[in-house]
Amino acid sequence: MGSRSEPYEAPAIRAFASELTAWRSAAGLNKTEFAEALGYTPQWISQVEAAKSIPSKEFAENLDTFFKTNGVFVRQWERIIDTRHQAILPPGFAEYLELETEASQLRGFDLTLVRGPLQTEGYMRSILSHNRDPETGAQLVSERLARREILTRKDPPSAWFTLDESVLRREVAGRDIMHEQLAHILTLGERSNIEIDVVPQRPEYYPGYIGSFILLSFPKAPDVAYTEAAGQEMLIQDPGAVARFAVLYNSVRGHALPLGESRALIESIMEGYR
Repeated sequence: MGSRSEPYEAPAIRAFASELTAWRSAAGLNKTEFAEALGYTPQWISQVEAAKSIPSKEFAENLDTFFKTNGVFVRQWERIIDTRHQAILPPGFAEYLELETEASQLRGFDLTLVRGPLQTEGYMRSILSHNRDPETGAQLVSERLARREILTRKDPPSAWFTLDESVLRREVAGRDIMHEQLAHILTLGERSNIEIDVVPQRPEYYPGYIGSFILLSFPKAPDVAYTEAAGQEMLIQDPGAVARFAVLYNSVRGHALPLGESRALIESIMEGYR
């Protein structure tokens, strides 16, 4: 986990950043003076204090030695490690997850991967464990499994999911896992609260190419949207912007096959994974 353009939202990383700023300021040092004293660059100090970089254990030890803190920064670093799975969540996603549990309706479009609530454990494990240590991957899988229960709980939300055909054909896991994943989608599609349709592959442009997104509706609160497009992920609450996503979803769904034909296409692709 390194530097990035936007601050991490994980509380432990933010706490470390705040603590560092407070100790440096109390010592009467600016970032350049402090960096020179410890042997780091001012840019690195700025990144850590802005919660845009995750400190190493060595850096935490050096801070404790410099400030004579009796282990304050190492304990902060340990807290980061204990909760490191939170650090990789994109901006706004933690808040989105809370809202998702309260929604009465979900409308989602996926261009690249099967959406989280639709995933089997094998599929999500293949994705979430990629380039991550086993413990972090296991923690993320556990959390996503709990998220999946939203669709099958008592009094579940109504949900409409539209998938680009490429999502079904993209072999991101072993063939057995892909077969299981598509079978799971078909099973979910049999539930009275869920409709799943597919936009067939086509040579011409259609609005879904802008990227994946989901809309949440609530009984007594405004709709929100969460988008994953062009490498950017964000929670959108501005009413005008959310309304545009609602129009976009209707447009995208207009390109999808009817439910029966969508189901037949999923079955055909699933059989190809045998």
